[in-house]
Amino acid sequence: MAVAIIMEFDGTSLAAYDEINRRMGLTPHGPGPEGSIFHWATETPKGLQVVDVWESREKFDEFAQQKIGPLSAEAGFAGPPKVTYHDVHNYMIRTTPS
Repeated sequence: MAVAIIMEFDGTSLAAYDEINRRMGLTPHGPGPEGSIFHWATETPKGLQVVDVWESREKFDEFAQQKIGPLSAEAGFAGPPKVTYHDVHNYMIRTTPS
């Protein structure tokens, strides 16, 4: 079952977010890592919020342990995020830009 993951990184900048994506080889508007379905990020008054939809929690957790955790520390993230998980009932993706 697909899962939505909401990550709140207090004290983290968009520059640090951009750096971790660069280190993972991910580009804006490009394809996500294997197992990811959708991703967006925004600046908040406290730092950074990232919302993902993944094919499964297991695939996300594996990616988080191998990539997000180690690289976020190297990129200057203030600390680990507050994470919440939600089972996804439905999602839609527009595959061509308007």
